[in-house]
Amino acid sequence: LLRDLIPNRIRIIVQLVVVASMVILVDQVLRAYAYDVSKELSIFIGLIITNCIVMGRLEAFALGNGVWKSFLDGIGNAAGYGFILIVVAFFRELLGSGKLLGYQVIPDIIYEMGYVNNGLMLLSPMALITVGLYIWFQRSKNRSLIEKN
Repeated sequence: LLRDLIPNRIRIIVQLVVVASMVILVDQVLRAYAYDVSKELSIFIGLIITNCIVMGRLEAFALGNGVWKSFLDGIGNAAGYGFILIVVAFFRELLGSGKLLGYQVIPDIIYEMGYVNNGLMLLSPMALITVGLYIWFQRSKNRSLIEKN
C-alpha cells in the first residue's frame, strides 16, 4: 500500500516502525485476552523488535560491505545502542523515581523544598520522548548532524 509513497532513504525505518507497531499490538491483545500466554511470551516480543533493528542494519550496511567492516559496524552499533539505553535509563530513573541503581540520589532537602518525582518519566512513551530530546540536543550542538534534503 505505502511502498510507492515512502522515500528510499527512510524505507527501512518505516518498515521497522510498522513491524514494531504490529508486534506491540499483538502483545497488547495477548495481555487483554490471554494473559498467561502473554506472560510466557513477553520477553520474546521485545526480541522480535530488537531483531528488526538488527535486520534493518544488516540491509543498510552489511549486505554491501565485507565481513570485517560489517563486524566493526555491528560492534559500533551495539556500543551506540547500549550507550543510548543507559542515557535514557539514567534520566528516566533519576527524574521518575529520584534513584539510580536503587540508591536514592536526590537529597531529602530537595523533596522538602517541594520537588516531586515525575512518575510520567517511568512510563514507556517517555523513553521515546527522551531519545527525541537527546537527538535534538545533539543536533543543536553539532549542526553537521542535521540531514540536508
